Amino acid sequence: MKIEKLTFLGSTSEDGDCPTLYETETGDLVIQGDLVTDPDVTGQARHVKPHEGFVVVPRELLVRFAPRS
Repeated sequence: MKIEKLTFLGSTSEDGDCPTLYETETGDLVIQGDLVTDPDVTGQARHVKPHEGFVVVPRELLVRFAPRS
């Protein structure tokens, strides 16, 4: 997937770090967050492609900043 532009939507971080929510030019969401790397956890996921990864997303981030439409 080629992304050309990210628009900052918001963050629940007090100091400007992650987690942070962005929107692409197509309306898709990009989430900056802490990586989940524990193989016992990632091994529970289904159909993971080699280029995919996982981040922790606090529910509050999506509730406060995710687009409603």
